[in-house]
Amino acid sequence: MPTCVIVTAVMKAMLLPTAGRREAEPLSQAAMDYARVERALRFLDAHHLRRPSLDEIAAHVHLSPFHFERLFQRWAGTSPKRFLQYLTKEHAKTLLRDSKSLLDVAGESGLSGVGRLHDLFVSCEAVTPGEYKLHGKGVTIRYGFHPTPFGECLLAMTERGICFLEFVTASRQAALRELRDEWSGAELQEDERETAAICRQIFDATSGSRRAPFHLHLRGTNFQLKVWQALLTIPSGSLTNYGDLAARISAPNAQRAVGSAVGRNPIAYLIPCHRVIRSLGVLGNYGGGRERKQAMIGWEATQAARHASLR
Repeated sequence: MPTCVIVTAVMKAMLLPTAGRREAEPLSQAAMDYARVERALRFLDAHHLRRPSLDEIAAHVHLSPFHFERLFQRWAGTSPKRFLQYLTKEHAKTLLRDSKSLLDVAGESGLSGVGRLHDLFVSCEAVTPGEYKLHGKGVTIRYGFHPTPFGECLLAMTERGICFLEFVTASRQAALRELRDEWSGAELQEDERETAAICRQIFDATSGSRRAPFHLHLRGTNFQLKVWQALLTIPSGSLTNYGDLAARISAPNAQRAVGSAVGRNPIAYLIPCHRVIRSLGVLGNYGGGRERKQAMIGWEATQAARHASLR
């Protein structure tokens, strides 16, 4: 499997100044806020037919309407009413239509063309066929658990780059088993200090400084790699559907296989499988949970709208 460098759209994530314990505070607060946002989205989903009011949703997460508003302003930078508008089918359909045009423009100039549309890029290196069969034998993987704006994550990296990023759903132990299953031959070492620095670069946006490119170390089949590469071309704040993604890799009749490859994505968020939805505007499933997918899509739409308003 050849080495590939892919220029892609990844949301702006900034470096936080090194200041000991203070470095974790913004992400820790964001993770705590997300826990309430997730509960609110789950409640809204469970009662969507009767459309509960914002006051009722706020009461469900034990907040006054005033503090519910502050929660969303702090976590996403917008009001809960505006945030929820980004999660409607109508908005999703609009994004699908607009994103298709953007990706067509990018495709005309090749994968690297996306780099001229956006600020940041990711370089990725695939394991060789021999390395793939060895399941990481001879590789040392450092890992750590960290707070993010979308809940706690498990982040892991080899000397060649980030190899795993998964949000904790059931338990830390379950997430760690997923990593061990994916790289069963590798030696795993817990190193939260090292992985914390990378996690801050990915998720913290509290400063205005630019960050270095991310290097990804991918283990997958040729078809999976092709799908993951296509995912990397979807800009933050945009969406695509499985049919368009299949067509993008010249496999229009392989939507089911594309969906399976999307589900096998080992590096959540950076390889943005959450930006793939069904063609009718339905969000569909997500390995990290439906509410987390909703939160990511709404959060990125908010940031995209904010950046557009500053132009």
